[in-house]
Amino acid sequence: MTDSPPPQPPSPGSPGPSGSSDDSPDNTGLLLCGARLTDGRTVDVRLGGGRIEAVGTAGSLTGNGARVDLSGYLLLPAPVEPHAHGDTALSADGDGPVSYDPEEVQRRATEATLLQLGHGATAVRSHVRIGEMEGLGSLEAVLQARRSLVGLADLRTVAMPRLLTGAAGANGLAMLRDAVKMGASAVGGCPDLDPDPIGYVEAVLEVAAEHGCPVDLHTDGADPARLGRLAAAAGGVRTGVVVGPLGGLARLPGEAARRAVDGLAAAGVAVACLPQGGCAGVDARGVAPVRLLRAAGVRVAAGSGALRDVSNPVGRGDPLEAAYLLASRYGLRPEDAYAAVSSAARAALGLPEVRLEAGFPAELLAVRGDRLAGALSLAYSRIVVHRGRVVARTSAVREYCDSAAAVALDLPRQGRAAKHGGGGPA
Repeated sequence: MTDSPPPQPPSPGSPGPSGSSDDSPDNTGLLLCGARLTDGRTVDVRLGGGRIEAVGTAGSLTGNGARVDLSGYLLLPAPVEPHAHGDTALSADGDGPVSYDPEEVQRRATEATLLQLGHGATAVRSHVRIGEMEGLGSLEAVLQARRSLVGLADLRTVAMPRLLTGAAGANGLAMLRDAVKMGASAVGGCPDLDPDPIGYVEAVLEVAAEHGCPVDLHTDGADPARLGRLAAAAGGVRTGVVVGPLGGLARLPGEAARRAVDGLAAAGVAVACLPQGGCAGVDARGVAPVRLLRAAGVRVAAGSGALRDVSNPVGRGDPLEAAYLLASRYGLRPEDAYAAVSSAARAALGLPEVRLEAGFPAELLAVRGDRLAGALSLAYSRIVVHRGRVVARTSAVREYCDSAAAVALDLPRQGRAAKHGGGGPA
């Protein structure tokens, strides 16, 4: 079973027949003109009903809806954020401890999701703490943010209790079951924080089996025996299991790491690594051994983790930055690095595949540039399409001071906007 789809209450969207908001896919149609694909073709793409209706050579398609000129843009399947913390996001600058007031949590989760949408992520999986301090209030706040964002972005939640075993964990286990009934998309948490980590994993898997929901677990992966037992327990779960960030796995001796990775591969467990740093669930820094995991056949998705909270006060929540780091620091080809934040991340979350072909979901990202490597390096201007309509635009303009070099190279210069239509897009 995949993550459940978001509920369908009225939400920001295009007006319906009565003037109310309509959260259904855009049925009016949209024609994307002159986009470049990664295979070098320049095409028109017609969208309708939340899907790609047709892809043809530039100038060959017509449509009754709006037209978007994508000349100079590279068109890609939209990325997905597989590992966020919406309840603590954007809290690094606050005075004192993080506030878990429901209104504040909802505001932060909403703003964080919109920031990530602007970067291109049309779906976000957010881990949300539940327990003695937060109760279920933070989860309800993030679920409310999810409902308010329908039509703009797909926000999904993972209920994350602290303890699940022994007398102290009984309340957490009951709360986890209540969280699923409330609408949590998946169950998870950090077994490393429980006195009985394997018992914690078994409790999470039991709740997942009861309710038919996916599992997403935090672990550093520094204990190979524990990680092996986790993989063995997760091997029979049909609803899908993701673990991460597994930074500790990279610190293990080579043979121990290889055995642990082979266990994950055999169990069909996916890994969500965090190239940009730590997250609220695991304090230890480090990035999972991405190339070792991929060589063993493990599906590796890449996420952002902390977004300007105490774990990473400068976290940006940008999936293209995660892909850039996988390519620049960990040696992945740009195509494989981008797949980690798009196709692999979608598969890890149980979302349908997206290709630039007729019939696939219209979840797209257009970035200024003509090659994927260049887009990962300097993709400032972006246009985001969710469910067949443009939901976010970011435009960057670079201008240079008036100088002999700027004149000789015909660079976009300050003060020429009225005459030359502005500076050069980036």
